[in-house]
Amino acid sequence: MTRGSNVGSTTAGASLSPVRSAARQMLSKVPEVTIYFWLIKVLCTTVGETAADFLNVNLNLGLTVTTWAMGALLLLVLLVQFRARRYVPAIYWLAVVLLSIVGTLITDNLTDNLGVSLVTTTLVFGLALAATFAAWFASERTLSIHTIFTGRREAFYWLAILFTFALGTAAGDLTAERLDVGYPLSALLFAALIGIVAAAHLGFGLNAVVAFWLAYILTRPLGASLGDLLAQARADGGLGLGAPLTSALFLGAILLVVVFLSISRADSATADAAADRAPAAPRLPASAASD
Repeated sequence: MTRGSNVGSTTAGASLSPVRSAARQMLSKVPEVTIYFWLIKVLCTTVGETAADFLNVNLNLGLTVTTWAMGALLLLVLLVQFRARRYVPAIYWLAVVLLSIVGTLITDNLTDNLGVSLVTTTLVFGLALAATFAAWFASERTLSIHTIFTGRREAFYWLAILFTFALGTAAGDLTAERLDVGYPLSALLFAALIGIVAAAHLGFGLNAVVAFWLAYILTRPLGASLGDLLAQARADGGLGLGAPLTSALFLGAILLVVVFLSISRADSATADAAADRAPAAPRLPASAASD
């Protein structure tokens, strides 16, 4: 009897081990949601707005060339990200910066080159994001970033992020320019909406996953509004710093935070915490294992 129980325990542990091991490998690729996460996220969204303008306008590459070049670089970085076996701040946040730039360029191509209105692009990207979430949930039964322990879930994750950036760019431009709210008020508006989401989560029990994605979506137009506020000419409602200087300042800030995180590992999930979030493998009865 004792022998059978030991065998059953050993077999069950062996069946659980691959799941816990996979969770440790994959979940460690996603940063913990800390103050550092939101700080870099806003910095990245701002850079996405100003860097796209810098490459397109200041370097005179044009929307088409800039889009293809940044798209190719993004694919390369995402390939490295998918092949990584753990969360590496430099790789992860470089992918986010490039997604921010590419998301901005996609929206700019639709509005500037193809003449699609900001209202239409906002609706289209909103529907695309909703469809991504629906497909993700239908396939995986969760939208939590803490349960990304398969390649398919990671693919859904990055696709959702791309659409949040494209949607945020369109919504930010629509609010600040088309609706003539202006960059300062637009930034305050989206900051207030993020505050409302945080209050709803902390004070009224709004689901953590819903709160996370709402805040994630809203940080994009917030960053875009801040970027335009700093970079645009005073005649256009900005502070006149220009896209090159604004991009350099925010990229420098991102670099400093990423270096700090790489050294301190302050936003890295521990292996045990990652494994605990994975679904447990079914335990075999001792009698079945002994057979």
